[in-house]
Amino acid sequence: MLKNVNLTIIKTVNGTLFEKINNLASVYKVLDWAGIFFADYLLYIIIAAILVILFVKRTRLMAIAITVSIFISRLVITEPLKQILHHPRPYIVLENTRKLISESGDYLSFPSGHAATFFAIAIAVYFFDRKLGILSFIIALLVGVARVYVGVHWPIDIVVGALIGIISGIITHKYIIVPLIKRL
Repeated sequence: MLKNVNLTIIKTVNGTLFEKINNLASVYKVLDWAGIFFADYLLYIIIAAILVILFVKRTRLMAIAITVSIFISRLVITEPLKQILHHPRPYIVLENTRKLISESGDYLSFPSGHAATFFAIAIAVYFFDRKLGILSFIIALLVGVARVYVGVHWPIDIVVGALIGIISGIITHKYIIVPLIKRL
């Protein structure tokens, strides 16, 4: 009984929060532009930046930590979970969703791969540079909110994706980067 009550509360809060955020879409052009940028285009800029810092000796280890954290969070954990859980995106379930970006045929929502990716980046950066890491966490949070804003994720997708990203980054740091540093 308690399990069903908790599940109902989560679904209600998840749906209500989604509608409050997504209902702002298409109201203010500047928010739409920012939402689309953070939800869809920022990832390409970040990937380019990671490739650049990979070739700079001083930041190479951080780039490796970021890359491994993304690999674990996105490819090892998030994508298999999506295939197992088959949780549909909001615009599939709610006909009044204000969808501002198109997805590439992936109709599975839970957990958010973007949130996992950006939070994996944030925690990996944080271990090397605290100030830049905090900025990375703010960006990751903006990406997460933007994914809800543009109508392609539920808030719970973002929360779980963020946890996966952070845990992946911690695992990468503790079991791969620290031992690697000790060997250098």
